[in-house]
Amino acid sequence: MDPVQLPRLQEIHANLVDRLQEAKDQGWVGEVAAIETTMAAAAQKLEAMRERAAQLSTVHLGMSDFRTTAGRLTSDC
Repeated sequence: MDPVQLPRLQEIHANLVDRLQEAKDQGWVGEVAAIETTMAAAAQKLEAMRERAAQLSTVHLGMSDFRTTAGRLTSDC
């Protein structure tokens, strides 16, 4: 899942809400069921994307920093 696609997925979900209302108004029972299924999948993906975006993006591999391992600290200035 690409977090860059979050706005597009939100747009798709909003469109599905509108389509669901139209299908209910028109009495399209089969369409209502299909849209509800698609909306549930979209909502699940949105939640997963939000959770992933909230996670830290830096991973510490547990490897020693060369500067401290060599017995000297250097300034990054």
